[in-house]
Amino acid sequence: MPNQVSRRHFFFGALAAGAVPAGGFGSTPSLARLGYKSPNEKLNIASIGAGGRATIDIPGCGTENIVALADPDDQSAAPTYKIYDKAARYRDFRRMLEKEGKNIDAVLVCTPDHTHAIAALWCMERGKHVYVEKPLAHTIWETRLLRDAALKYKVATQMGNQGYSYEGARVASEIIWSGALGNVTEVHGWTDRPVWPQGIATLPAAEKVPDTLDWDVWLGPAAMRPYSPAYVPFKWRGWFDFGTGAFGDAMCHSLGDANMALRLEAPTSAEVIKRDGKNPYTFPNKTTTRFDFPARGTMPPVKVFWYDGSSGPAYRPAGIPEDEPFLGGTGSFGANGTVYIGNLQPLKASPEDPAVMKRTLLNGAVFVGDKGYMTTDGYGANVRLLPLSRHKEFQLPPQLLTRSPGHYQDWIRAAKGGEAACSNFSVAGPFIEWALLGAIAVRFEGKIEWDSTKMKVTNNAEANAYLKPATRKGWRIG
Repeated sequence: MPNQVSRRHFFFGALAAGAVPAGGFGSTPSLARLGYKSPNEKLNIASIGAGGRATIDIPGCGTENIVALADPDDQSAAPTYKIYDKAARYRDFRRMLEKEGKNIDAVLVCTPDHTHAIAALWCMERGKHVYVEKPLAHTIWETRLLRDAALKYKVATQMGNQGYSYEGARVASEIIWSGALGNVTEVHGWTDRPVWPQGIATLPAAEKVPDTLDWDVWLGPAAMRPYSPAYVPFKWRGWFDFGTGAFGDAMCHSLGDANMALRLEAPTSAEVIKRDGKNPYTFPNKTTTRFDFPARGTMPPVKVFWYDGSSGPAYRPAGIPEDEPFLGGTGSFGANGTVYIGNLQPLKASPEDPAVMKRTLLNGAVFVGDKGYMTTDGYGANVRLLPLSRHKEFQLPPQLLTRSPGHYQDWIRAAKGGEAACSNFSVAGPFIEWALLGAIAVRFEGKIEWDSTKMKVTNNAEANAYLKPATRKGWRIG
């Protein structure tokens, strides 16, 4: 099994070891000529979205200057406005970019899925580095648009699948690449999501738009419809027109290790083989979806199964005792950033949190190899070999991948002239494409066959209508 590791990983290793000159990533004058800031100079960051996920992402960039905020929902944004009281405030991100653009270096996009692409594209067209929450976009066409735009405008990008920066994800990859599991031919990933309403068979009644909300801006490129609190604030995720369900919310976490370690590219097909609550407006209450991937180099074809709406581990390998720990907890490799070696003695203390462990069991993955099994949690950490007797005796393979400085710092460093971030759009785009293929497959019975090169579903003409968004006047995308 080939162990091809890109230059960026060795660069990270040199950085961690202090091998990069004090002047940073090249001399400051040369960086300035390229339009980059000195690594010691703070970025001026704006956020499109100030409530919801932005309340995590903005503090994640706390080493930098937060200079502007845009959110159409004043009520949701109020706590963030209070904390960053000196930042300029807007309801419409387009006005923010017009008025504050010269003072903005980089932008967080923390909006509902259907506005990710238009917000990110407007920023990149203006030379702004962008961090876009997962999923990267609402449709496959948009993911390719953003990937190409990042290359065209030469900006630093990152998608918010934080597990890609966790130590556990890299440990899991190294274990698989070492051949410890043999040929991995199946992966089973699951989540307890949705934790928002889905399976809704009727549209909600129209209600008066609150004075604190700019409904037109919140809708963005989506078709105009009457306001309802059934959409705002967090309930939008289950609606086809605004969200991508658990495919976009949780798959890029629970199956992030699989994407990285197995070098998954485009699947040849996707099929929702079970569902509960199919309807024309929202994602079902729960689904089971199968993706088929062809061989990749020396890696064999692999079947990836995704279970959402799960109440616990959706797949348990045969022969593993029922009372044996299955996921997470003391003794895992990469548990909460801690690596346990051989006899399970930690390199540093990592106290157990029962609530975290319970949550861990509700989101995770199992890798099925012809030489054994491995599990990871919902963010790709807490790596455990099964059975536990093997885990206790296992010695980690040599480290191939350097460890991340943190998901936000990875992006910030890239924006200041460093190497590309680990989930930059060239990486995140293809990953999210197959998640979004699942979001299309959920609308149909039977398998949909995918030609990635032509960006076309080859056996279902109707499915191709969902590859690209329809946009209303004033909200162009591309």
